[in-house]
Amino acid sequence: MRAKTAITLVSILFLFNSLSMKSQSPHWAKEAIWYQIFPERFRNGDLSNDPQLKDLAYADPQELPAYWQVHPWGSDWYKLQEWELKNGEPELWKHLLRRRYGGDLQGIIDKLDYLQELGITAIYLNPVFQSPSLHKYDGESYHHVDPNFGPDPEGDRHLIQQENPLDPSTWQWTSADLLALKLIEEVHNRGMRIIFDGVFNHMGHNSFAFADVREKQEKSLYKDWFTIKSWDDPTTEENEFDYEGWFGVKSLPEFKEDENGIVPGPRQYIFAATQRWMNPMNKGPQYGIDGWRLDVAFCVKHAFWKEWRLLVKSLNPEAYITAELVSPLEETLPYLSGDEFDAEMNYNWSFTCTEFFFNPGKYRSTASEFEAELARMRHAFPPDVAYLNQNLFGSHDVNRLASHIVNRGIGNFRDWGTYFNLSKVSENPNYKVGPANGAEKELQKLFIVMQMCYVGAPMIYYGDEVGMWGANDPDDRKPMLWDDIAYEDEVYLPNQTKRAQPDPVAADWDLWNFYREMIAIRKSHLALSLGDYATILVDDDKELFGFRRKYGAEEIWVIFNNSDKAHSTRIPSSAAKLISLRADAQEYSSQQGNYVFNLKAKSFLLLKVAN
Repeated sequence: MRAKTAITLVSILFLFNSLSMKSQSPHWAKEAIWYQIFPERFRNGDLSNDPQLKDLAYADPQELPAYWQVHPWGSDWYKLQEWELKNGEPELWKHLLRRRYGGDLQGIIDKLDYLQELGITAIYLNPVFQSPSLHKYDGESYHHVDPNFGPDPEGDRHLIQQENPLDPSTWQWTSADLLALKLIEEVHNRGMRIIFDGVFNHMGHNSFAFADVREKQEKSLYKDWFTIKSWDDPTTEENEFDYEGWFGVKSLPEFKEDENGIVPGPRQYIFAATQRWMNPMNKGPQYGIDGWRLDVAFCVKHAFWKEWRLLVKSLNPEAYITAELVSPLEETLPYLSGDEFDAEMNYNWSFTCTEFFFNPGKYRSTASEFEAELARMRHAFPPDVAYLNQNLFGSHDVNRLASHIVNRGIGNFRDWGTYFNLSKVSENPNYKVGPANGAEKELQKLFIVMQMCYVGAPMIYYGDEVGMWGANDPDDRKPMLWDDIAYEDEVYLPNQTKRAQPDPVAADWDLWNFYREMIAIRKSHLALSLGDYATILVDDDKELFGFRRKYGAEEIWVIFNNSDKAHSTRIPSSAAKLISLRADAQEYSSQQGNYVFNLKAKSFLLLKVAN
């Protein structure tokens, strides 16, 4: 009887802990200032580990070029180098996909102080795991960092060959893996957090599992990991081997799924890799990453994510799980109900902001339509979700913020598939590939203010803070701008003709300082990260919009004039005085219970209620 009672108590405790882990969300992420890094293009901190031509094998495009070199970091983006011209291939996309600039983990470590000075508190890294491509979404494994991101690529590859991928006890810690642990430590030493990109829907064509399937066919230990349509018949000359690739992309073979999501073989491997990076060497979660961003999460069944979440939260209850969903709210809700993801990359918020701040004509929303859609998003999910979501514009999958503004009107960002192609120069020859002008940068500043003051955690895509421009993939993945590197003017267009005037390439430090100022304001006023929200101004005719954030005794007002004309407005309030949060610290006094504001065109006010 006692044994039975003990078992019952254990079962109850496990159930309680499981329910707690399902709903648990990390408080720190509500105050995070996120920064997304595309590792291959951020900083080359170690020239000795730069990729060689052989390291590109199995990356798209599949055929290796006859001539190839590591690309000069400061070169004109569309200009073909001597070796590219010698290859004689007219397709620009092939050249751009083959380019490697040498970005690595040491480069990220070297620039952590830069991020800290900007005010960043959390880093999201695009995939760092072993892969031949520039983007690393075609992983060869999940338990090793790409050797070319570390100090000893050849030594690492030799170590990896000695392992049994199915037996985690044989997994080695390569020099690149150890450098990743050093990066995590350096991030934590600065009071910052870091999450990795989990690409668990598919692997690469040359992954340890799929390479074995390609070679051994039905005899492979991994034959049940993937959705195989047909096996090769060795008695014929034709290769009949066929399989399911992600959205038909054969370089990205998808894992097989059943009613529980990803099938047991790859599931167990994913779980082991998750544990490796969250509790490295069993030293404790403080030595591991602080969470995950899940790639194409909508492609994997809910049952898998529910079980995976329990593992993640058991390893670190404060871990943050965010997902790429890019779906309407009603399709997003099941993922964000407390038992799968804490948050998402909030593209719906991006769509809504661009419709108000940037879009012209038929794609533009009024202030009341803007507020209605913001309210719909705030109330669609459990209360914590809105505060945990990553409010972004830029990412590796969209045209850069500056370029979006320059090209506003070509389509509506919310129409994801259509706009995705309209914002690629390979699909739209009319896309403007130059930098933003002064007026366009002021529009970017309006967006930045909204991003730093609204409900949700702001996320900056590397380089947006210094005014980098670029169309959609691959042009949104240019090398980062640094003061110690000389950059050629952008002279060439995608069709290899020259521009009417060269576009100088340099960091915009005025814009950088504005980002830093707005970040500092958010960090110094908890009302902007933790406070409740209320609308205080909606004027469709004048295109005026305002809201307040309140946390405890602190109350902040945020007011926008989104019109091309100057306007005045009146807001009733019993507050005795308002003070600008900007350097001028201008004071505003009530006039018979009302505050009167004279707003310049395309301007904003950030005000604190004086107690």
